[in-house]
Amino acid sequence: MLKTPFYDPNLSYEENYDQGPFGAFADGEIYKQTGEPQYDFLGQKVYTPFGIPAGPLVNAKFCKAAFEKGFDICVYKTVRSRSFPCHPFPNILSVKLEGDLTLAKAQTELIADNNYSEPLSITNSFGVPSKDPDVWQADVKKAISYAGSGQVLVLSFMGTVRENQSREDFIADYALAAKLSKETGAKILEVNLSCPNIGNEGLVCYNLGVTEKVCSAIRKEIGDTPLILKVGYYQSDEDLQKLVDIAGKYAQAIAAINTIQAEIVDKNGNQALPGKNRLRSGVCGAGIKWAGLDMVRRLKKLIANSQQQIAIIGVGGVTKPEDYTEYINAGADCVMSATGAMWNPYLAQEIKSKV
Repeated sequence: MLKTPFYDPNLSYEENYDQGPFGAFADGEIYKQTGEPQYDFLGQKVYTPFGIPAGPLVNAKFCKAAFEKGFDICVYKTVRSRSFPCHPFPNILSVKLEGDLTLAKAQTELIADNNYSEPLSITNSFGVPSKDPDVWQADVKKAISYAGSGQVLVLSFMGTVRENQSREDFIADYALAAKLSKETGAKILEVNLSCPNIGNEGLVCYNLGVTEKVCSAIRKEIGDTPLILKVGYYQSDEDLQKLVDIAGKYAQAIAAINTIQAEIVDKNGNQALPGKNRLRSGVCGAGIKWAGLDMVRRLKKLIANSQQQIAIIGVGGVTKPEDYTEYINAGADCVMSATGAMWNPYLAQEIKSKV
């Protein structure tokens, strides 16, 4: 049963940032952990290798509430080297799907509205907004302080595509965002490679030449801080092998997947999300679980063959405890839920009670 979401899709991003979180995330009740944290997550001991990926935890207040509800690994929403605006409202809609969002189905138009029901899939279209570094750095330090015993905050960051920008400028902006992120004292960093590449030629993670240069530049800035590579879905095993090779040189983990893109329309066939370049947007939730699991299984095999020490973070369609178990059995070292956690603030507690 869907509960009141902690991020309210009926409010703007700024309203959520200022007024949220909502629902049970606002009740102040703290889940009591028992025993000692046993799981190692990139050098940090956690009670359960489960958490919330970059996206819905838009500031320290949201992170604090997530930690209090038992989500042990919380990723602070992706930040940039300078402020960046949010896409126009609305930013979240319910996508009407029957079964999986296959790659073939993602080539068709999907109908969306604001009636949320199970099994829940949504589209989210924010454009990765960011405050200025002087704002988010101070807020991230607060978020880090809210992590309890057996919990850890991860900070996500990315570079920004700008007009008349060279590839070298783009890579340098990733490095600058990494440097600013490290300054917060976050123990683990995540680079968001599942965002538009320079010139909007697909996602950064699909341009493996740029990906390697970005990762190399980042590693020079962050020293020995553990790094996660956040990526989209790869159809090609050859490309996925190249990603594993890059991760083996520069990172400690791969998080997959972000979303699957599709054209989103209303019941009349019109663009559902207003504004330029918003006909296509990412879909997440129950409909993409197949893709997240597929990536975990393929990564597990490739990493084992390469004999690299790379952790796998499974993301996509985790809405109930059984989904968490399915990801772990598929080979994930850690599992995260965005859509499922948003509409069920007790998901971490339910998982802890069953594992």
